[in-house]
Amino acid sequence: MFCRNQTARATVARGSALEMEIRRGKFRKSVFLDASQDSDIQKKIDHEIRMRDGACKLLAACSQRDQALEAAKSLQTCSTRIMAYMSELQRMKEAQVMQNIPRRSSDAGPMDDRLPCKGKVAISDLRIPLMWKDTEYFKNKGELHRCAVFCLLQLGGEIFDTDMVIVDRTLTDICFDNTIIFSEASPGFQLRVELYSCCSEDDYSAGNTPRKLASKLSSSLGRSAGKKLRAAMEPGPCSPVSNGGAAPLLLPVPSVPGPKYHLLAHTTLLLSHVQDSFRTHDLTISGNEECSYWLPLYGSMCCRLAAQPHCMTQQMMNGCLKVKQCGGDRQSWTKVYAVLKGASLSCYHRQEDVEANVEPAFTIGINKETRIRASEKDPHSKVQNICISNQYGGEEVTHTLAADSREDTHRWMEAFWQHFYDMSQWKQCCDDVMKIELPSPRKPAPLTPKQGSLYHEMAPLATPSCEGLLLQDNAVSAEIRALLSSYYNDSY
Repeated sequence: MFCRNQTARATVARGSALEMEIRRGKFRKSVFLDASQDSDIQKKIDHEIRMRDGACKLLAACSQRDQALEAAKSLQTCSTRIMAYMSELQRMKEAQVMQNIPRRSSDAGPMDDRLPCKGKVAISDLRIPLMWKDTEYFKNKGELHRCAVFCLLQLGGEIFDTDMVIVDRTLTDICFDNTIIFSEASPGFQLRVELYSCCSEDDYSAGNTPRKLASKLSSSLGRSAGKKLRAAMEPGPCSPVSNGGAAPLLLPVPSVPGPKYHLLAHTTLLLSHVQDSFRTHDLTISGNEECSYWLPLYGSMCCRLAAQPHCMTQQMMNGCLKVKQCGGDRQSWTKVYAVLKGASLSCYHRQEDVEANVEPAFTIGINKETRIRASEKDPHSKVQNICISNQYGGEEVTHTLAADSREDTHRWMEAFWQHFYDMSQWKQCCDDVMKIELPSPRKPAPLTPKQGSLYHEMAPLATPSCEGLLLQDNAVSAEIRALLSSYYNDSY
């Protein structure tokens, strides 16, 4: 008896040691993955910093207004991406710390460790109506006010920009034809839309005027007072000039002579705003009529916001099952290859039929109203059956499923519970599969003096016989050419 108890204690001790080793292995793997993710984000930050430096040099070298506006747009986009990646890095650091804090068993509920699936969120047909005065729009009176505008759209660590649009009183709406897709959204997403504006008529070459004035005043006021004056007039890291009037930045945006974009309006879209139709959303407007970048907005934005959860478009579970209807002959089982996807469990005669896109033999509805339970053990079988019940025309129809092993039954039940959880989190997005049009690839700007990008106009510089070029060979260094080449290759 003593030997038996000693053997049992030794077995328990070995089991505990094995469990500790498994936990340690998982912890090491988690640390390795976190370090890899940190490295990836750091690489993104370094890349955007290089692109931002290139945009600064490009902006300083621009000789045309349209080129300067595009370069300033790139500078704003890079700075926003840097801040988003830094926030993501900080969030990951905090998550790592929280993982290492032990939790009491009473703090963990049965669904605490279950996470909803990711999904795609797409925004398209973006329209922002304008409200011009009658004298400006109908009578065409007053000074022609023209602004360059674009939108930045951010969801988590993903940031996209729209094309730049020149707006004046001849337009009734600001239209962005871009279709932008965020591929790794969670149901708790917050899609921030920011509208930036810049007066295209400003003389951007006079960007250093305040500093020149400060230098002249410093010579007459003296070194000490002049130094304080220059510091006061210099755009700081948190000034509206340097960051478009948004929240203070942790990293200062480089102060470069040229056009400056300012935050004109913004809004945040949530899961509750998703609907498979064109809808209107409220905007929060910044600035006023005294600002040079001001445009008369109605205070609303129209767009189509759609979402496709992965549970609606991807196979969440598949494998061989046996199916019968309750009430039928006990032996009338049909062997099928089942695929759990969207609002149904599709049953095929063979696995090859799935790959060949053959229509399923029959489908079993899996939706928010479906009830699934594990039945009592069949005396003739070693595993439990799975009963799926649906209401059809007021009548309850039940299908009984049987897997080949107890482990397979457990996997299928877990897949069903996860599927129900995903649908409960994505809500109306799981009623039907919303259509998302794939965005068309961006086309390089045509090589014209007014609309061509600076990089593409510089490309023929290697040929001495070119005529009518806006820039000479010594205007921009080879370093800037390399940065521009990398930037445009990444953009397209």
